[in-house]
Amino acid sequence: MTFQSPQSDMLPRSTLIIGDKVEEQGSGGKIAHVYPGNGSVTREITMAGPDDVDRAVAAARAALPEWKAMPGDQRRNLLFRLAELLEAKSMDFAPSLISENGSIAMAAPFMGYDAAQKFRYFGGWTDKIHGRTVPMWGAPAHDYVTYEPYGVVGVIVPWNGPLFAATMVMAPALAAGNCIVLKSPDLAPYSAMKLVELMLEAGFPAGVVNLITGAADVGEAMVSHPGIDKIQFIGSGNTARKVLANAAQSLKPCGLELGGKSAVIVFDDADLGQAAQKGISGAVSANGQGCVNGTRLLVQRSIYEPYLQALTAVAGHIVVGDPMDQSTMMGPVISEAALQRISGMIERGEEEGGRLVCGGERMGGDHADGFFLPITVLADVPNDSEIAQHEVFGPVLVVSPFDTEEEAITLANGTDYGLGAYVHTQNLRRAHYVTSQLDAGMIHVNGSGEAMQPNAPFGGYKHSGHGRLGGVEGLHAFLQPKNIWINLAQ
Repeated sequence: MTFQSPQSDMLPRSTLIIGDKVEEQGSGGKIAHVYPGNGSVTREITMAGPDDVDRAVAAARAALPEWKAMPGDQRRNLLFRLAELLEAKSMDFAPSLISENGSIAMAAPFMGYDAAQKFRYFGGWTDKIHGRTVPMWGAPAHDYVTYEPYGVVGVIVPWNGPLFAATMVMAPALAAGNCIVLKSPDLAPYSAMKLVELMLEAGFPAGVVNLITGAADVGEAMVSHPGIDKIQFIGSGNTARKVLANAAQSLKPCGLELGGKSAVIVFDDADLGQAAQKGISGAVSANGQGCVNGTRLLVQRSIYEPYLQALTAVAGHIVVGDPMDQSTMMGPVISEAALQRISGMIERGEEEGGRLVCGGERMGGDHADGFFLPITVLADVPNDSEIAQHEVFGPVLVVSPFDTEEEAITLANGTDYGLGAYVHTQNLRRAHYVTSQLDAGMIHVNGSGEAMQPNAPFGGYKHSGHGRLGGVEGLHAFLQPKNIWINLAQ
């Protein structure tokens, strides 16, 4: 059986949306977009080029004065209108989400609903952005603080969740009064195209949101462009270093949401079945390609082998298959190159002492044409090994034992990353203590991702980035405080 191929006529064709003009071709080179489910080409896409970046920035700057001055209730109504359209047309995103990176049909409709919640939440903030007065001493004066948008924000999102990432940034940035230049990733271009098309339908003024679909050269042109006031980058640490080096030339502020190697700590008083179900989600969610996925499992020694058995049993019930099939629970990784890279890390993980419990080899048969790996579990992994220290970005879990709370904390904090962490225990004292000691920006107790709501801050420590998206913290990431002092002595 050959897995289904996406229908090209159901995919958006808007390589560029600049102002209110939808364009199917940019000034850059062409790429053939490959569907990860079976290796077929969905369509040949003409990328944007630096000239297109200039045009998009010019459109955003032209729109900025009106958008910045628009009363909060009017911006609110536009964001609410977009939220209504995203909910009403959530199913319309499914072909784009499945085609671009192998997202599964079971989850695709939820992504439109999730996007709607972000615009609705931040839409509610547009008429509530207020400053404060500051008491002065030494001379009679009135001092107050106002908050203003940065201006034009360049948004660069990753291929593993372009719609999720784009809306996580754009909802607060727009609510704060900024205009947007969004780069849709070349490996997964379709859902961002669909989003911006819907924003035009919702009635956003021309130029408030502009889309350019491109590769690394387009991102570089955005970061160095004098007409972009701030960059919000979501992606890998290696690319972030290049972004920062480029932005340093103009001292441009950058918000960074980067990778992770999130620890899952399972104590011996945990609900073993629940902890195994939640633990397996690190391999399954986004086909194992999520930055905050819990992929490094630390298990108390007294339950180590029973937990491995429970984890393997749960893995055996995960249906890996055609992303377009409603029964599929996990799809492919993004590309042949990614599959080969992940396979190499698994091999080296075994060489460094890891014990292969399940998975490990590319799937054949009906899966042979796509980029499929089964859920792979490596046990007894040394904490200093490559596969324990670095992102795999695939359906791979590494498991190591610990004895004490302090050892678990030390192991969990023993990487360069600090995006997420997960703790499984029935002991409330332990939950509060351990979470207070973990170097991570988002921590779940007896959960696996439920806190990623638009009203909660999201971001990392250490090499996982800086700044926050979500909640009031995410709103203020796109606002600049201005202090005004008025002499009352005259």
